[in-house]
Amino acid sequence: MAIEKILVIDDELAFRKSLQEQLINNAYSVSTADTIASADHSLADDVFDLVFMDVRLPDGDGTDLLRTFSKKQNAPLIVMMTGYASVESAVTCMRAGAFDYIIKPFYSSQIDIIVKKAEEYSHILSLNRFYNQNDDQDTEILGSSRAINNLRSLIHKVAPTGATVLIQGESGNGKELVANEIHKASDRAEKPFIKVNCASISDTLIESEFFGHEKGSFTGAMERREGRFELANGGTILLDEVSEISPALQAKLLRVLQEREFERVGGNNTIKVDVRVLATTNRNLAQCVERSEFRQDLFYRLNVFPITNPTLRERKSDINQLSRQFAMRAARKHGVKVNEISPEALAYLEAQDWPGNVRELQNTVERAVIMSDNMGTLDSVSFGQNKTDNNLNKSSISSDIGQPTGMASAPRSEDVISLEQMEKIQIIRALNATDGNRTHAADLLKITVRTLRNKLKQYRLDGEKIPESKAPGKRISKNE
Repeated sequence: MAIEKILVIDDELAFRKSLQEQLINNAYSVSTADTIASADHSLADDVFDLVFMDVRLPDGDGTDLLRTFSKKQNAPLIVMMTGYASVESAVTCMRAGAFDYIIKPFYSSQIDIIVKKAEEYSHILSLNRFYNQNDDQDTEILGSSRAINNLRSLIHKVAPTGATVLIQGESGNGKELVANEIHKASDRAEKPFIKVNCASISDTLIESEFFGHEKGSFTGAMERREGRFELANGGTILLDEVSEISPALQAKLLRVLQEREFERVGGNNTIKVDVRVLATTNRNLAQCVERSEFRQDLFYRLNVFPITNPTLRERKSDINQLSRQFAMRAARKHGVKVNEISPEALAYLEAQDWPGNVRELQNTVERAVIMSDNMGTLDSVSFGQNKTDNNLNKSSISSDIGQPTGMASAPRSEDVISLEQMEKIQIIRALNATDGNRTHAADLLKITVRTLRNKLKQYRLDGEKIPESKAPGKRISKNE
C-alpha cells in the first residue's frame, strides 16, 4: 500500500515544521499536532498511514498513545522519535508496537528510508490479508494430449512478454489454471498474483473491489481499503469472467489498461500501478461486441494475445490421467482408501461427453470416492446406482448413469438416466437443501454462481419449476 497521509506529533515547532516540509516535498499529505489531545482529534477526523510521534509530549507520554493504537485493527504504523535515547526507551517502544524508533537529530535520508520501509511493510500486510481469504487450490495443468501440449506451447511463448492475455473457453475447463501458469512462467512470478471473480461481485461493489475506496465514500466504508489493482502492483491481476463487468465499469477499466492509473472510490489522488492483466471468459467476446454487450475498445485492449482453452471433449486421452489424479486427491481429502480406478470404469469415463468439462469430471470422481466401499479400487459400480439405499434412488448423487456393456451388474435400459438429467436432479436437490439460496447451492455443487444461474435459466425455458429462495426479504430474479 502506498503511504499517502502522514501525521507528525511533536511539541517543538521548528522541528515539526521541518519534518512536515520534507514530507510534503516528497508528495505526501501531512498533518501536524503538538499534543496528545490534538493528535486524538486529528486521528478521529482522518485516516493516516504513518505517524511520527515524539516520546515526550506536554500532556503525556507518547508511549501511552502508542499502546492504545496497538490494540486497534488497521492502525497506522508509528515511528517513535526522541532526543533522549536509551536502550530501555527503545525496548519499551518496540514492545508497545512501534514500527521504528529514531533518535533526534537525524538526517533527511533516514526519514526517506523509514517511509519506504513502511510502504513495503504495509503492502505485505495487505497481500497477506488477501491471500489468507483466498487460499489457492491445485494449480497444475494435467494431461499430455496434443491439445494440452499446444496450450502449454502458447503459455511458454506469451508468459515472458508481459502482454495482456485473454483466455476463452467453456466453463470448467481450467482457464484459471492457464492464468496461473502464465504468471508462474513470467518475470513477475515472485510478485503478487491477485484474482478477482467479476461474476461473483455485485455491480455496486465491484468498482471498490477493483480500485479500493476511501473512508466514508459510501455506507459501510468504515476505513480506507486498497483495491485489487493496487494489491497487484508490480505483479499480475486476473480478471476472471471479465465479460460480466457492467458497461459503466468497462470504461473505467479501459482507462486503467491504457494509462495504468486510477482513483479510489471517493478519492482524488491518482494512483499509478505497474500491473500485467490476464482475463478469462466463457463467452465469445467478439459476439458480445457485435450485440453491444461489451465495449469494442476494451475488447481490443484485452485481446492482445488470445488463448482458447480446449474442452475435455477435445482431449479425451487425458481423462485417464485426470481421473487417477482426482481420485488420489479426493481420497486424501476424505480419508478414503483408493489405490486405482478399474479399466472398465476408465472406459466408461472416457465415453462421456462431459459438458461441464474438467470440473464435472473432478466432481464425478470425488462423488465416486466418497461412495466407494473403501476396498481400494473404483470400478464401474462406484459410478453407478447404490442399490441398497432406497432413499437415493434415481435422484441420488450416485444415480445409475450406465455401465459398459457386458458387465454382470449392468442396469436395465429403463433405469438409465443421462448425465444431463442427473445434473438437473442434483441442482434441484441442492436448491432444496439450501432453501433456494443460489450462492450456497453453487458452493455445495462446486460451481460458480453464474454457471448455476445459466443452468436455471435454461431449465425455466424448458418448463422446469425452480425452487425459490425462502430467506426473508430475498427475491430471486426471473433471470436467475
